[in-house]
Amino acid sequence: MTLNGRTGNDGGEAVNIQPPKDSDEAKRQKAEEALETLRDWAKSVSAIEVAQLDPAIARLLPENEVANYPALARAYPEEFTVDEAYKASLPDLQNGPESLIKGAKRHIQHVGISNFRLPIRFHSRDGGDLRLETSVTGTVSLQAGKKGINMSRIMRTFYTHAEKTFSFDVIEAALNDYKTDLDSFDARIQMRFSFPVKLPSLRSGLEGYQYYDIALELVEKKGKIVKIIHLDYVYSSTCPCSLELSEHARQTRGQLATPHSQRSVARISVQMSQPESGRTNCLWFEDLIDICRAAVPTETQVMVKREDEQAFAELNAANPIFVEDAARLFFQGLQADSRIEDFRVIASHQESLHSHDAVSIVTEGDTFVSDSLDPKLFNTLFHVG
Repeated sequence: MTLNGRTGNDGGEAVNIQPPKDSDEAKRQKAEEALETLRDWAKSVSAIEVAQLDPAIARLLPENEVANYPALARAYPEEFTVDEAYKASLPDLQNGPESLIKGAKRHIQHVGISNFRLPIRFHSRDGGDLRLETSVTGTVSLQAGKKGINMSRIMRTFYTHAEKTFSFDVIEAALNDYKTDLDSFDARIQMRFSFPVKLPSLRSGLEGYQYYDIALELVEKKGKIVKIIHLDYVYSSTCPCSLELSEHARQTRGQLATPHSQRSVARISVQMSQPESGRTNCLWFEDLIDICRAAVPTETQVMVKREDEQAFAELNAANPIFVEDAARLFFQGLQADSRIEDFRVIASHQESLHSHDAVSIVTEGDTFVSDSLDPKLFNTLFHVG
C-alpha cells in the first residue's frame, strides 16, 4: 500500500505513515519544526531583532537570551542626582488636566491620607510634656474640576510642625499650610493617641497608669474652624434592676445572688467653645477625664489588692446605672462646663446578662447631630485592655 507515493530502496513501496492531522504527535512535530526554523533565523539576526519579534521567545534560544527589552540598566544608580530640570520633567498625573478625571466631575468633601504615624509631644496639665505615638489623618476638599491631590504633601507639611509641642494652634497652623500647599478651601486634621494618667487605687495606696484613647480633630469648612476632642472613657456599670432582684432574693429567701455588671465605654466628643477676648480657654485632657469620672465614678481600675476589689464592689453598688442614666449623667457634667460648646455622648454597656449590648446616644447643639449612623459605630466601642 502506497501512502505517500515514494518507492523504497528494495524496489517495493515505502510506507511512511503520518500521524493524524490534529493529533498531539502532529502538533508536537510541527512545534519542533517551527523551533528549528526559529533558531536558524536567530543565528543571523541581533538580540534586539529577536526581542522586537517577541521578548518571550528569547528563552527558547540557547546563548541568545534577551534579559530585557529595551535594554534597561538593572543596577541601582548610586551616583544619580536630581536637579530642578529633571524634577520638572517628571510626570504628575494627579495634577493633570480635567480631561483625565474618571467618573462624575463632583466636588469631593474629603480626600487625603489616614493613619500615618509619628511621635508627637503633648503638654500635660501638671506642666510636663509627653511624647506619644500618634496616628494622623489629614484631608482636604477637592474641587469638581481638579483631577486629584498630591497625597505626600499632607504628610510633608505636617512634618514641618511635628517637632513642636502640639496644641490646637499648632494643628491649625499645619492645616492652613497644607490647605495652601494643595490649593484647597476646606480641610481636616485628626490625631489619635493613647494618653497615660497615673491613678491611685481605691484603698491600698497602689498606683498604676490608665490609658485613655483620645483624638484631636480640627475642621475648617467655609472659613469656620471647629476644634473637637474625642475621649473614650471606660467604666463598670451595675444594672439597677439586677441589683434590686439580687437583694430581693437575699431578703425574702436567704438566697445568695449577685447583680450583673459589665465593662462599659462612653465615647465623649466635645467642641471647644470660643474664648472671650483676652482670655484663654484651655480644656486639658485631664479636665475632660475628671468630668467623666465625676459623672460616673465607677471607672475601671489599674492596680488592685483585695481591699481595692471590695471597695470597687461597694462603689458599683452605690452607683448602679442603666445606659440611659450614664448618657444623662455625662451630659449633665459636660453641659456645666463653659469651655465646652456642642457635644455628643455615645454609651455602650456590653452586657454580661445578654449576648447583645445596651447603647445610648445624646447630643447637644448642631455639630454632632446626624440622622444616620456608621453601621459599625458601636462595634468600635469595645475596649481591649
